[in-house]
Amino acid sequence: MGRKGLSGTKPGTLLKKHIPIQAGVWDVTQPGFIEADTVAHCGDSLAGDFVWSLTMTDICTGWTECRATWNKGADGVMTQIKTIQKALPFPVKGFDCDNGSEFLTWHLLRYFQSHKQPIKFTRSRPYHSNDNAHVEQKNWSCVRQLFGYDRLSDPKMMKLMNDLYANEFSLFTNFFCPTLKLASKAREGSKWVRKHSKPITPAQRLLDHPDMPQDVKEKLSAQKKTLNPFIIQKQIQLKLKAVFKLLR
Repeated sequence: MGRKGLSGTKPGTLLKKHIPIQAGVWDVTQPGFIEADTVAHCGDSLAGDFVWSLTMTDICTGWTECRATWNKGADGVMTQIKTIQKALPFPVKGFDCDNGSEFLTWHLLRYFQSHKQPIKFTRSRPYHSNDNAHVEQKNWSCVRQLFGYDRLSDPKMMKLMNDLYANEFSLFTNFFCPTLKLASKAREGSKWVRKHSKPITPAQRLLDHPDMPQDVKEKLSAQKKTLNPFIIQKQIQLKLKAVFKLLR
């Protein structure tokens, strides 16, 4: 069956009346509607202190950013959300998460509401992980593929992981890893028939999007010309070795 990570989602109850469940459908034809989740690098036990990874995925383009945080306190998670928000090539319009206590906080709610154009803050249904399917699949394809299931319990790892996440990981994942998107879904008899569009990288989806500003497209195109996926892969391996040297 393969190894699986432990679930560290602890329900947050204080703000459930203030943060609505995402019952409708966002305008997923526009970039900026984000799904978020956290991954515990706890090994075989959730006891004690260790590193967590925060993953945020754009539904429209598949653009994915990750950051590491020590434990999953509200301040640390919100700090990394702000960092990712600055790194995204488009503004965040909506933020959807699970019912974890690291997300359902007054700090995050006030932060999203304080924007000139408030960010829509919603949550998934309890015990329905498929509500956040876009980001849930990234937990394995991105976070676990990089760092596996070892316990990362040295605070020094966090800085090294964020250096990798913010640079080589982001460039390689978003510029050189094509992803499928569901084009249509229809029921034929007792079966669901799904059709997907051709695989495209998140960066290319942004370049092809008619509503993306021209200056953003020019910046992405210029950046893409400077990148070499083979060199990026070598840098990723070197930085991974630095992280795993700190394993106890």
